[in-house]
Amino acid sequence: MIDLFSGLDAWVLVSLLLALTFVLAFEFINGFHDTANAVATVIYTKAMPPHLAVFFSGVFNFLGVLLGGVGVAYAIVHLLPVELLINVNTGHGLAMVFSLLAAAITWNLGTWYFGIPASSSHTLIGSILGVGLANALINDIPLGDGVNWHKAIDIAMSLVVSPMAGFAVAALVLIGLKWWRPLSKMHKTPDQRRKLDDKKHPPFWNRMVLVVSAMGVSFVHGSNDGQKGIGLIMLVLIGIVPAKFVLDLNSTTYQIERTRDATLHMSQFYQRNAATLGEFLALGKAKASDLPEQFSCNPQQTEPTIAALQASLQGVTDYHSLSADKRVEVRRYLLCLDDTAKKVGKLPGLEAREKADLEKLRKDLTATTEYAPFWVIVAVALALGLGTMVGWKRVVLTVGEKIGKQGMTYAQGMSAQITAACAIGMANVFALPVSTTHVLSSGVAGTMVANKSGLQGGTVKTILLAWVLTLPASMGLAAGLFWLASKAIG
Repeated sequence: MIDLFSGLDAWVLVSLLLALTFVLAFEFINGFHDTANAVATVIYTKAMPPHLAVFFSGVFNFLGVLLGGVGVAYAIVHLLPVELLINVNTGHGLAMVFSLLAAAITWNLGTWYFGIPASSSHTLIGSILGVGLANALINDIPLGDGVNWHKAIDIAMSLVVSPMAGFAVAALVLIGLKWWRPLSKMHKTPDQRRKLDDKKHPPFWNRMVLVVSAMGVSFVHGSNDGQKGIGLIMLVLIGIVPAKFVLDLNSTTYQIERTRDATLHMSQFYQRNAATLGEFLALGKAKASDLPEQFSCNPQQTEPTIAALQASLQGVTDYHSLSADKRVEVRRYLLCLDDTAKKVGKLPGLEAREKADLEKLRKDLTATTEYAPFWVIVAVALALGLGTMVGWKRVVLTVGEKIGKQGMTYAQGMSAQITAACAIGMANVFALPVSTTHVLSSGVAGTMVANKSGLQGGTVKTILLAWVLTLPASMGLAAGLFWLASKAIG
């Protein structure tokens, strides 16, 4: 990590430290903003004392980040179009990072202050989309090319479908519990348990399930939301000090050979499917010398790009041996080939087996560009874990008492938490960012409907309003800030 600071101009160093502080502040805020959702039911039902619940939630958030990988991180990064990612420079990178972070932090703090369970995921994604669209307007790029819309649609579907699934599945789980044990004490609220049984805590097994599922939600929240922070830090590092982070400088000789072999096999793949892909890729019509000086990603330049990449990696066993400019160049080639492969994978006419082969080649191709240094993962894990340990009170009451017209029963808490843990865990498997806030809140709402408790219209409207407004509000904030920053840079 010490190498990160060597040879940097003073203003670049200050900008880098400030940007990293902003990202870690976002993750800290994310911790106390979203933790209430992970521990709300376990605190409300008195399955755990608040200080213990929040402490262990922080620990499991930390572990979730540490063990979660980087799939979701790069799903976030690749919301930005590949042209913006390959042509970023220090000034542009600073404007991009500070704009989206300032917008995300502003909205998160505002909704937390008013106790509204808004989504940090929506906020971050809206901010990234805002920067991409503003960049398109500033540089006269068609809006359709300002954002990676394929990735945006995939993420939007996960953000929309996951709360609906949370609502339905949690309701079904509760109905199943009521059918299985209709007279069980798990169907009492904490107030009923205290008045009727003179007991403060839930029955033993209910308490165990509540505690375990709450820690499960904390773990998967750390994995999903922590990766968003990892993706943001990688945007910061690549944007401000590209020479040191565009490629994983710790890549082994084997990993570099694997990348080089992937380009060769990708070329063979395209030749093998020339009848289907020949026109789209202009196979046999372009040469390496045809690559323009101002490099841009164009599927019809695929063959020259493969040739140029193979030439750049010829005999390379350690990325340190490449000059700073050469590393940036290699990353551009890799990102463009990956982007083209994604587009090819969506074309009609390719067999399912061929698409699966192409997906494997893409993973090999990006093995040394889609990474995160260990110190980045630890820093985000600490920020999220520590943030988890403060600020939880404002949202717990909303989730526990203000969604339904009656207090939450133990069975409702278990149903909502088990559903949330499973839904977010599945999203992690498929590298899709989802909102812990919305999955859990909708799960609680689903159990209230299934329990015939009814919903409090005011609270539900507030949550829905935050859900609807978060994306456009954060997009507008980030776009406006990016436009101002771009004008200031010149």
